[in-house]
Order: sequence, then structure tokens, then C-alpha cells
Amino acid sequence: MATVLICRRFPRLSRVTTFSTTAKWKAESGSNKSKQEKEENPETANTGTESAATIQLLNPLDYRVLYNPSAYAKSRAASQQHAARSSNQALGDTFTSPGTTQVQHTFGTTSSQALPPVRNALPKPKSKPLLEQTISAQLSAAQTKEEAEKEKTETYDSKEDPRVFQKGRPEYKSLSYDKFEPIETLPLEEGDSILHSVAICKGSQSPGTITDYFRKLSRLPVEQHATLVSELRFNILCRCAVKNIRLFSTSDLIDILKACVRLVVPPTHPLLNACENEFCRRVWDMNLDQLLLVADCWRCLERSVPSYLSILFSYANMHWKDLTLPQFVQLLYIIGEGRRTPADLTQKVESMILKYLDSFTLEEVGAICLGLFKSLSGISDHTMRKIADRVSLQMEDMSTYALVNVLKMLRYTRIDHLPLLKELGKVIPARIPTINIQGIMHITLTCSSLHYFDEGIMAAVAMSLPSKVIYCRSKDAAKFLWSFGCLDYEPPNEEEFYSSLIEQMHRKLHEFRKFPEHLLTGLLGLAFVKRFPEELIDYALRDEFVQKARSSKYELKKDLFTLSKSVEIEFPSYKGNRLPPQLYEEVTEMVLNFAEQEIYVRPEIVEAASLLESMLGGPEYVKNHMILPHTRSSDLEVHLAMDGHPIPFNLKDPIADKKLKDIGVSLTDDLMTQLIKGRCNSQSPVEVENEARTPSQERGEEARTPCAGDHAAFSGGAVIADARLQVEPKFGRCLEAPPFLTLNRQPQGVKLAIQVSNRNHYCYCSKRLLGLHCLKRRQLRQLGYVVVELPFWEWFPLLKRTRLEKLSYLHYKVFDPALLSRAG
Repeated sequence: MATVLICRRFPRLSRVTTFSTTAKWKAESGSNKSKQEKEENPETANTGTESAATIQLLNPLDYRVLYNPSAYAKSRAASQQHAARSSNQALGDTFTSPGTTQVQHTFGTTSSQALPPVRNALPKPKSKPLLEQTISAQLSAAQTKEEAEKEKTETYDSKEDPRVFQKGRPEYKSLSYDKFEPIETLPLEEGDSILHSVAICKGSQSPGTITDYFRKLSRLPVEQHATLVSELRFNILCRCAVKNIRLFSTSDLIDILKACVRLVVPPTHPLLNACENEFCRRVWDMNLDQLLLVADCWRCLERSVPSYLSILFSYANMHWKDLTLPQFVQLLYIIGEGRRTPADLTQKVESMILKYLDSFTLEEVGAICLGLFKSLSGISDHTMRKIADRVSLQMEDMSTYALVNVLKMLRYTRIDHLPLLKELGKVIPARIPTINIQGIMHITLTCSSLHYFDEGIMAAVAMSLPSKVIYCRSKDAAKFLWSFGCLDYEPPNEEEFYSSLIEQMHRKLHEFRKFPEHLLTGLLGLAFVKRFPEELIDYALRDEFVQKARSSKYELKKDLFTLSKSVEIEFPSYKGNRLPPQLYEEVTEMVLNFAEQEIYVRPEIVEAASLLESMLGGPEYVKNHMILPHTRSSDLEVHLAMDGHPIPFNLKDPIADKKLKDIGVSLTDDLMTQLIKGRCNSQSPVEVENEARTPSQERGEEARTPCAGDHAAFSGGAVIADARLQVEPKFGRCLEAPPFLTLNRQPQGVKLAIQVSNRNHYCYCSKRLLGLHCLKRRQLRQLGYVVVELPFWEWFPLLKRTRLEKLSYLHYKVFDPALLSRAG
């Protein structure tokens, strides 16, 4: 295997990147016919059984790939490394769940820690941590095994891979078409004799004879099929079948359809039109096995048959109680491949899943999840959790293809199943080198969509990806960039990782004309980690591309807005295209209108704003708004003079010009008790502790149950501010700043951007900030703001406490002496 070290400067890229590429594919002759995968297909991946033929990727730019059933399966090398996997768990914190992502006004997943304002152009030297050494050892072992197997190349078969479950039970033979079933090849001479008879008789044969001719001709050598289908005499036979279509028995008509599958008859062929009409007419006279077999044949022929499927689903609905387990799974497969959700079957599907859940094979579980995912069929949290419960206990024995299908459904239903995710961190990293690139993408995307950060998974993906990046479609490259940016993870090989993906984005530039959403997805993922490839940004902001984005079925204006504004703030040397001012105004108005209805009115934000106004002296000292509308979240803005006094700046209020007056505080018995003891004397310690535990269901989007052990970390006792500051002012007055803030009086002041965070700003069960919010705080600092956070694990418990305790906490946050020193 040849390894080439390349030093390359991408044209007009904001970083100089050094990376290595590995030539991993070899030219091989005698390959099967290649197949271009369809971008619109929501599901793409490899299956796994035993090793078959290894096929060369002949045209990497167009991702023309061929079938190898083992490329997406759990390899023997991965099985042999079971012991090594236990050390590959996530190293991140596990505290609390972020809940359901709010798709309508956020990016879905974003990233973590704040980054320095200026990045070095060259890779930062790093010592290898234990995690990286462990992953390196695993990847080296897997790669050694791969080399021994002559460097398997990337493979994919969108028709056969989802059908592996059919090999698990003999019952599927009567429900599905098996293209790999061995048949006796027909000699060419006999085939020619049949065609000669057809030409002589010109359609006068009996239906039985016509059926027999189709059966025999479909057994001709595969290399003769294309010639046969275009043969005039074969078309005469087809016309004869169409003419006599109603005279065939149902079993004969099914045999003709199976012959068409074997001969790869084009899906628009007139014979297939006649067959579809006839099968639609006969549905109610057929049994369910026959109906499912015919539907499977249509799938193999890649023919869309919505009318037939509608009748099939109606039939299944009427005979639901008679469905056997294999019939049910096959039906779910057909529903998924037809991309249709029969509404009247939804509840029945769930009940059947729960009925047979313990009896399904693991491959059948994967097939069911794939069918639900492809048909966009929603299922209840309860049912999805039951599926995840079973998978988490048997993941080691599950093929990677089936597991990825479960992850897709987990992502679609937004279920935060921690046992499954933790087990994923143990099982998946060692398998990464043997997984198809689209499977790796779906694993990575599941982690980012669920806001789940596992360094073992992400590092294994990053280390394996550069050598496979040539196989990425535009969608895959974009999703990788998005996922790493959302989780704000820069892997040990970050320069090689990002350089290879950015280069692949350049290669796939032509695909973005058809799928503009993918380019914006990738560029936003890069922006989260402060990377701005200038030529790609210039392309994304040109008028032609902006118009394509605006006409997309997705809402992309907000993404354009976020990208353009981020470039303006963090990449000031950029000289390329920019969004027109009218689009800025349009999107800003859209975002602000949404914020007024959905964000500013959230209880935790309203409470903080109200208390700050009371504490500082009135509404002229606090502004609840979006300082950076392109980041789509609100801020409580406060200005302080360098002596620590608040400055009125929100002049839209008529009382904004009032002068601050000195305040006086009445020392009551209760206040003295709080100053001494730190809590109200009418409450017992148990009552105080109970008040700190706000139910998650009362917190808007925080509708998920906290992780076990979170109560200790997030209880109110740890966040009550210094008792000396628990003082409540009278209306219209402000608290004096503590004495340590009154030193060094200077004319300039400090602008505070107070963030009221929630679980959706952080990775699942951790305090790791997500990418969009990391980007926002970085940009606020760059614009001169000091960011002050009211973290949800402190502020939410306080919402149930006394007003004095909340004021004390806010006073402590706003008048922190470190703020002025940071600003100065």
C-alpha cells in the first residue's frame, strides 16, 4: 500500500493544511456492472454476510461502486478485538439529558468549547493521549487484517443490502425473490430454438407454453440477458403475453414476473404495465404470501407501483390478525421500500412489534427499523425504547448494517437511550475501519443529532476517514463536517481530517447545484470550529447559488444568514461574495418575529430579565434581545461602568433617563437570618433541597428525565450565592456594587451578554457546550462583550427558590470582580 505525503495550500483557504492520503484501491478486472447510487434515497449502506467478490471503484468522482456483502458487516477482525473495546468508552462527563432538539429555530445539533479568536495555520503539536493510543492500536490491528485480505474496496448495493434478513428464515422463500438461488443454465441452442418457435407461431401458443418459454429463457447465461431483452422475437413473446394476460393462472403470472426480474426487464416495459394492472385486479383473489412476493418483485425491478401497494395495505389491514412473523417483517420491508406510510396501519404495526419483539432475529429488528425510517413512520417512545433495550443487550452479536438501521430510527424518533449509546461506544470504534462510508456517516450523524459525544467513536471515525474520503458523496462529506462541528470535536488528526473533507467538498462542487443544502450544512459545520474555506464560501454566497437555496424544499435562508454573518465577524479578510442587504433584512425580521413569540417569553428568561430589572433599577438597564440574530438565541444585555455601576442604555423606555438613587435596605429578622444562615428561617433544610429539584416536565423543551446521579450535581445547594449578597431592593432602585468593584474608576465600561442556557445548548448528559452556542459566545467576545452564563444546572433549580435567593445569585453573577478585569 503506497502512502504519499502531500503539502497543499487550498486556494484562498483560511488555513494551510498538511495531510497524507493513502491509495487504497486497486484496479480489478471482470467486475460486475457498476451502479450509481441515488442521492435522493434516504437510506444508503452495506449489508453483511460472508465475504464475496472485491470490486474496484473505477470512477471515484462519481461514486460508482459495486457489491461486496462483507463490507458493511461485522468483520472477523472486529470480533477478535472484543477485549480491546472495553477500554474505548467515552471519556466525557455524564450529567443530564439535553432533551429534544428544537428543529424550528436551531441547527439541530451544535458544538462545544469556546475557541481562541485566532487559530494557528499549522497543526498544533499534541502528545498522544491514552485514548488515541488505544484507538490507534485498534485501527492498526483492523488495517493489518484488511491488508491480509487484499485491501477491500468500498462497495454498496442498494437493492440487496436491506434484504439480508430474508436469509434468516426459510419462510421468506415464499415471500420474496432470491436472485442468488442457483438455477440450471439453459444452453444457447435451446434458447434460440424457443425464439424460433415464437417467431413461427406469432402468438398462437397457449398460456402454459408462453409461461414455460419465459421460465426457460430467464435461465440463459447472464451475459445474454441484455441481448435477449432487445431481441425482436422476445418482444413478440411479450406482446403475446400481454394479449393473453387474463388467461394466465396467478402462479403462472407470478412466474412471468419473476422471469422479468431475472432478465432485468426495464421497469417501464409494456409487459410490466399489463402485469401490474392484472395483479391489481386479482389482489382479493390472492393470498398474502403471493401479494408480498409480487410486491418484492416490483421492488427488484425498481418499478413504482403505488396503486398495487395501496391495495396490498388495505388487504393487510383486513387480515392483520392472520399475519405471521415473517409476513409482518416482509410487509414492513415493502412499506419502507415504497416510501409510504399507511396511516391505518400505524398503531397495528406498533402492537405487532411489541408482540414479536423477543422473537425477531437481530437482522429482522434492523429491517423493521429501516422500514419505519424509510417510510417516515413515527412510533411511540415506548416502542422505540423497547427496541433499544433489546439492541443494547445484544449489540455485540448484531451486524453493523442492522445496527445502523436501528440508529437511524433512534435519531428519527429523538430517543435518548443511554444504555444503547454507551454500548455503542464499546462496540463500534473497532468496527469503523471495516464499515462502508455511508454507514460511518450515519453512526456519526446519530451521535450529533442526539447531541451525544463519545470521544472513542469520534476519534475512530476521524482516524479512518481520510483514507476513505474519496468515497464520500457531497451529502456524506457535509454530514461529517456538520457532526464534528456540532459536537465541537477537533480530533487528534484534525488538520488531515478537515483538509481531506474540504478537498472532497471541492471535488463534489457540481453536486451542490442539485443539493444546495449539503454545501450549507458542511460550511456551517466548519464555521462552528472557526474554519472558513474561502472559495467554497464565495460559491455559496454568489447570487446563482443563493437563488437555488431559496427555491429549495428546505428552509435555507437562515443557514445562509448564519454563514454570511459569521464570515463577516470572524473572517474579516474575506473579499468574496456577500448576501444582498434585502435578504439580511428579510431573515432578521423572520428570526426576530419568531424570538418574540417563542424565545423571549420562556419562563426562565422572563424571570431572569425581571429580576435583573428590579436589581439594577429598571428596564432601561436590561435588554432582552438577540445581540446576534444569526445565532438564533436570546441574550440579556447589561452595561456596567468600570466602577461597577450599571449604565442605562435601553432608551426605548420612558423612564430610561431617570438617575440612579442611593438605596436603603430594611434589616428584618428574616433578612438577618438569611444573611447568617443562607436560607429562609421558615424552611427546613429538606424543604430547601426539595425546592431545588424542578421537574423536567415544567421546563419547556427540557422534557427529558435527568441522568441518574444528576441531582447531586444540579441541586440548589451548590449554586446559592454568597449569603451576604441576598438583598432585595425596592422598586426602581439598584443595588450598590460591592466595594471591590468601585476601584479604578475609568470612563469606559463593560457590556455583558448574559446567557440563560438550557439542556439543548449542551451535549447529552454533559456540560460540553454545543457548536452553535460555542460559535455565538466566541463571536460575542470578538465584538467586545463579556459573556456571563446562567447555566441551567444552576438557574433552573433556583426558579423554585425564594426571590431573595434568585436576586442573590444574579447579583453574584453580574458583579463578579473578574468581569471587569477581563474587560480591561
